[in-house]
Amino acid sequence: MTLFHGLSAFPITPATPDGQIIADDLARMLLRLRSARVDSVGLLGSTGTYAYLDRSARRDAVSIAAETLAGDVPLIVSVGALRTDAAVALSQDAAKAGADGLLMAPVSYTPLTQEEVYQHFLAVAGATDLPLSIYNNPGTTHFTFSIDLLVRLAATPTITAVKMPLPAQGTVTDDFAALNNHLPADFVIGYSGDWGCAEALLAGAQTWYSVVAGILPEPALRLTQAALAGDAALTAKLNADFDALWALFRAHGGLRVAYGIAHMLGLTKALPPRPILPMPDSATPDLRAALAALDVAQA
Repeated sequence: MTLFHGLSAFPITPATPDGQIIADDLARMLLRLRSARVDSVGLLGSTGTYAYLDRSARRDAVSIAAETLAGDVPLIVSVGALRTDAAVALSQDAAKAGADGLLMAPVSYTPLTQEEVYQHFLAVAGATDLPLSIYNNPGTTHFTFSIDLLVRLAATPTITAVKMPLPAQGTVTDDFAALNNHLPADFVIGYSGDWGCAEALLAGAQTWYSVVAGILPEPALRLTQAALAGDAALTAKLNADFDALWALFRAHGGLRVAYGIAHMLGLTKALPPRPILPMPDSATPDLRAALAALDVAQA
């Protein structure tokens, strides 16, 4: 079974205002994921605020995660950075600290060309022997992978998967079919954008890269298992239980909602890195109601 399959849970990274990892809080969250038996942990993803942490803090987070998960759950680490040499160094740090796989978005300030991103990924893919998943996140990076570029990158032995966004137009079913028709049979296609991932799994995608699983792993795992089993009726029922939470994700962003849930469950008092602000207090009743709809016990 490929590393990039099933439910990949992306937790927040509790840190002090100056960007130092709060080890006990991070370990507490990771132990929940280990206990739930998610298929993998996606450390330092967008929800893990990797772009706001320096190399030392990111290295600390990987070490804490590797020690806490203790090989029971595969560890995928995001290594995106503005510079290629920095991304290479981060990938080598992750490998040395015990990561099982890598995830990378083409972070940029100056808009990148398809060839620049190709060369960037080749350099990072060649820096370790860990499998690497492409993170196609145009909402953040303002770069969209063409199918031609994905096909070129899929020919690289260590680049084995892609994390896709929900399509801006059309259905995720059609989007998956178009990708699946062009990419190699053993290349793993997964999706992020929590509210649309049940549909993606039913359509044949193999991976849900999930924000909500990083903080509420059990209900996310039930939804994943139903969708991967092809049980459309059960998937629809379980996904409907998330409707109130998905509405908050769309209104405030998954990162802010994840911090709000972490506070509500007493897992950490850490705040998102500034300039990101927490959810407004006015959203607290809606969040409590969304958790109640999922039968989540609240502190």
